[in-house]
Amino acid sequence: MQPQQSEWKDQWTLLEDQEQFLFLDWIHPFTLEDFRGLEVLEAGCGGGQHTRFLAPHARSVTAVDLNTAELARQRCQGLDNVQWVEADIAAMDLGRRFDVVLSIGVVHHTDDPEATAANLRRHLKPGGLLVLWVYAQEGNGWMRWLVEPLRRVFLAPLPRRVVLVISRLVTALLYAPVHTLYRLPLRFLPYYDYFGNFRRLSFQRNLLNVFDKLNAPQTQFLSRQRAEGLTEGLTDRRISPYMGVSWRVSGRAPLEAASPV
Repeated sequence: MQPQQSEWKDQWTLLEDQEQFLFLDWIHPFTLEDFRGLEVLEAGCGGGQHTRFLAPHARSVTAVDLNTAELARQRCQGLDNVQWVEADIAAMDLGRRFDVVLSIGVVHHTDDPEATAANLRRHLKPGGLLVLWVYAQEGNGWMRWLVEPLRRVFLAPLPRRVVLVISRLVTALLYAPVHTLYRLPLRFLPYYDYFGNFRRLSFQRNLLNVFDKLNAPQTQFLSRQRAEGLTEGLTDRRISPYMGVSWRVSGRAPLEAASPV
């Protein structure tokens, strides 16, 4: 079971996310219309940012998070078809199954992504759809070998508000190269496509991206093979890269059988 990691509650208390185009990119090739009238399990709801996009389309949303479900509920007042649950998505047993199980940017922060994905698959109805977005091993050398070691040694012990100040500074410093060097056709540069999104986002949203990477208590970067394995036993399995640094993964539970919860 995951420890009660306070970093996530701190993150979503300090910052918010209301950028829908990123969410739509992460669930591609699916759209919000694909969830129309369905029962959706959102595994890792954070501050409720994605819940707000899902609720108007879904029949119901069960939004689960380790320690931010109450915060998300407060930020999403008026969404009458949402049930908020505080639980560990890697070990939860909700006693029911869903048409869609969605987990965006969460599975790679768990102790064992494969075990977490297996638990999510157990919550699918026959024919139910699993949609995941996870960090890739490929294309993330700087994060894996520079940022992550620095984070563990120097940033993890600091108060989160100090990390937020550092994140603001890093975000500001990125603007010069991203709006000059990275506008040139130099696709060999690391994170070239990723920084294309950076130019589309507000400073506050870019700050959230930076803070997320400096704040996360643990992160696993999944190879394509590992990412594909998250849909083991499912049909209609799909995987596609996003901005060269992450994977969009999906699959459906077989119609003839599904593991009971």
